[in-house]
Amino acid sequence: MSQSLAPAGTAAGPVAELALTGDLTRPARLTVPDLLAWSQHRTDVSFECATSGVRHHRFTGPLLHDVLMAAQPAFDPARRKDRLRFLIAVSGADGHHALLSWAEIDPDFGGAPVLLAATIDGTPLDRAGPQLVLPQDRCGARHISGIQQIRVDGGYTTWA
Repeated sequence: MSQSLAPAGTAAGPVAELALTGDLTRPARLTVPDLLAWSQHRTDVSFECATSGVRHHRFTGPLLHDVLMAAQPAFDPARRKDRLRFLIAVSGADGHHALLSWAEIDPDFGGAPVLLAATIDGTPLDRAGPQLVLPQDRCGARHISGIQQIRVDGGYTTWA
């Protein structure tokens, strides 16, 4: 996992970065080329877009769960219930946001195959940035383009 804080770039221009932040032992900054180095998963998605109708795309990229586990969330992995208090906030360059619970992506619970897509329809997303893809969602509202930040938050230890 890349931990470079310097802006990434290529001869074609800057490469988008996403920041992994929050309750992580290993926060990081990742680019699409970094994500392409992970085990790739492919999914064909059809979702209803409120503005343009049904959209069909093929995405590839690593599982969000795998990337976040490598960043070492601040929970005890041996204690299943400890993970359940963690939330994942995803922010895109266009101002869109989505919130997921850790249980949604955890194989011991929901196990949803949520991707950090590095390609769409065979085209790398180097300059646009990775996309959050939830293939199980019928509506594309939680699909986030140009991810800038993923924040993991487990600060819900006490309920007042």
